Amino acid sequence: MRLVLAAISLLFVSFSSFGQTQIFGHVTDPAGRPIDGVRVGVGDYYTLSNDSGYYELDLVHGKRLLVYFINFGYEPDTLYIGLEKNEKKEINRVLFLIPNILDEVSLVDKKGRFDGQIQVGVKSIESFVGPNSGVEGIIKTLPGVSSYSELSSQYSVRGGNFDENLVYVNGIEVYRPFLVRNGQQEGMSFINSSMVSNVRFSAGGFEARYGDKMASVLDITYRKPTGFGLSVEGSLLGGNLVYEDRMAKDRLSILLGARYRTNQLLLGSLDTEADFLPRFTDVQAYIAYDLTDEWELNFLGNYSRNLYQVIPESRSTDFGTIQESLRLNVFFDGREDYDFTTRFAAFGANYRPRKDLRLTFQSSVFQTTEQEYFDVIGAYRLGELNTNLGSDQFGEISFTRSIGAFQNYARNYLDAIVANVSHRGILEQGKVTWRWGAKLQVEDILDRYKEWERIDSAGFNVPNGSGFNYDSLIVTAVDGAGNPVAGDVYTSILEEDELQLFESFASRISVNSIRATAYVERSALIPIDSAGDLFYNVGLRSHYWSFNNQNVISPRASLSYKPAWESDMVFRVSAGFYYQPPFYREMRNLEGGLNEEIRAQRSIHLVLGNDYQLRIWNRPFKMVTEVYYKDFASLIPYDMDNVRIRYRAVNNARGYATGLDYRINGEFVPGIESWASLSLMTIREDIEGDGAGFLPRPTDQRLNFKIFFQDYLPNDPSFRVSLTLAYGTGLPFGPPQATAAERVFRLPDYRRVDIGFSKVLKSESREYDWKFLNNFRSLWVGLEVFNLLDITNTISYLWVKDISTAREYAVPNYLTPRLLNLKLVAKI
Repeated sequence: MRLVLAAISLLFVSFSSFGQTQIFGHVTDPAGRPIDGVRVGVGDYYTLSNDSGYYELDLVHGKRLLVYFINFGYEPDTLYIGLEKNEKKEINRVLFLIPNILDEVSLVDKKGRFDGQIQVGVKSIESFVGPNSGVEGIIKTLPGVSSYSELSSQYSVRGGNFDENLVYVNGIEVYRPFLVRNGQQEGMSFINSSMVSNVRFSAGGFEARYGDKMASVLDITYRKPTGFGLSVEGSLLGGNLVYEDRMAKDRLSILLGARYRTNQLLLGSLDTEADFLPRFTDVQAYIAYDLTDEWELNFLGNYSRNLYQVIPESRSTDFGTIQESLRLNVFFDGREDYDFTTRFAAFGANYRPRKDLRLTFQSSVFQTTEQEYFDVIGAYRLGELNTNLGSDQFGEISFTRSIGAFQNYARNYLDAIVANVSHRGILEQGKVTWRWGAKLQVEDILDRYKEWERIDSAGFNVPNGSGFNYDSLIVTAVDGAGNPVAGDVYTSILEEDELQLFESFASRISVNSIRATAYVERSALIPIDSAGDLFYNVGLRSHYWSFNNQNVISPRASLSYKPAWESDMVFRVSAGFYYQPPFYREMRNLEGGLNEEIRAQRSIHLVLGNDYQLRIWNRPFKMVTEVYYKDFASLIPYDMDNVRIRYRAVNNARGYATGLDYRINGEFVPGIESWASLSLMTIREDIEGDGAGFLPRPTDQRLNFKIFFQDYLPNDPSFRVSLTLAYGTGLPFGPPQATAAERVFRLPDYRRVDIGFSKVLKSESREYDWKFLNNFRSLWVGLEVFNLLDITNTISYLWVKDISTAREYAVPNYLTPRLLNLKLVAKI
């Protein structure tokens, strides 16, 4: 453990060498007064002037370097310079105020800070390292967000499950696949991070304009190109090609993206030996045309196909403790085929009749066709390992505890179509802003569910167990450094019942329904003389669903106050009702049946926050602290296995969640943003009639700590390093078919460090003697090390039953070990 802490500490220290090639000087206004906080930079790297207007910036020498000077409210200034190696050059600049718009700039900046959302920079997204890089990957490092699998892009926010998160792209809600069971099958999410211009995230207490989910909102905006561009990204995990341009006298903008991903690198490192054929492809287009100065027409389209085929052969997993070391060997016959295909098209028109009024009209259609076909037979042997270090048979099976077989079969198919028309409007009246919107949505869902599982142990068919009695928990052994030697061993006693298939489901369901939603908001910034600024947002949202004829009303409000202190702080309180009417997954119970009396789940949010902006080492930093409480009613209990959520489809629970989130972000290294976040929380539910009181929900991850850190060599910023660290306590779990009261165990803690090293071969602001490099706008290569410390994390358990001893063993399903990935990114 000491070595781990020492390694992490060293990674937080900037490289110790100092460059000799440098520019320095002062930045003043026309009256000669120094300007504090001016960003002076070349390419991606910059520094800020101090309160005397002085700055210093270490550079790599070059013949043609573009230096820029930028500050809010001032006209930007640029110039080209040439620097020899080890040369120091003084550059003094005078910046001029932008006339007439200073009040507007200040107003926009304040409103953006008061809304309580986190904005993530595109440069940070590009630098993020991990098996699931991109927007969702970096969202997992934010406070309140937890994830326990690097194979999945899904995340949990303040105890909510994956289905409780809203995702918008250009104002349109997008969906994730419904039938995905594990991260290996998931493929790519909708969001193409190379097409993104703006990312905003809220972990709770968000405004009425955002839809009807109980946990969070991720608001993505795709960029409108300013000219021709082509970017190519390739790695051992796949590739991404993005083309952008403006045509027709700059009235037409085109942004096209094509992605391909394969998880072969990741899957080949798992315990199961198999022929994996993962093929995930995606094509997106965002096209906008300025019909007139007032009217803009736009189109957003997506076609995605995620194919996952596997022919399993064998599996060998060692687990247990020093006192009880076990090995599971499984031999398979059969195959699995998964096909998730989505199609999406949205047409919109933006109308701006005057500067203070914006109207948006949109229509979109989303279709997903998903199938799960698998028929796999497995024969297993569970044996005790020889732990005698002096034995010639050390590490081999010395005694067979159990033999058995199982068969999993499914022919599941789902076809869902979601179509809607909507209108949104924004009216700016000085310091007051009005927002409103309405949407009519039609849903058509066809689901065929046929699945069964047969388990045979020593020639006996294992039945469907209705209850479990537990032996005592065997504590995990640890080594001298305090690290677990192997996975935990959990055992349970299975009560005998009549002989039958362990699980068997068959249903065919068709659902047609209509939803109508509307909202209105009012927000205003109120200066309070010398006392500071007050900002408020109040809104009301309505949601009607024809399936159960339920209409829910959600009032929401927030209040922010920025006192006129020397310390730059904002205090914020938000509260509101957040109803989540069921979508199809919540309506279908464990047996495949449909509950026609299902109702909307309800959550009441109360969030208190503090936003503190400060300067450390003459560089900008920001600390945000939030405490929250959420009260739940009409909850639908569910079980979670890997990323699969199986709902009980009945509103028979109530609950609460409470916690604290903290984040510090800023320039730990000059010119590059890094951050650390800490979350403490608990989420509990009380299921009606079980007599167990409040128990942890399946997403009860008590503590989360994440770091996203970037650095570079001061004497050569083209050499960069990016590190991601994640730690999260274990989630509650239990045997298959266990009730909430029987979910008494917890997964081992999730611990992971990913690191990436990169070299910029061509920077956007430089010209090179090697003419070939000047054909690129930028070019860089990287080496990524996934799971740097090679920690074995557990995502779920395979439960192996031995009817002769009435025991059930939890065999861990491990995640990926240490892996290497090569990456190349070129922009033209």
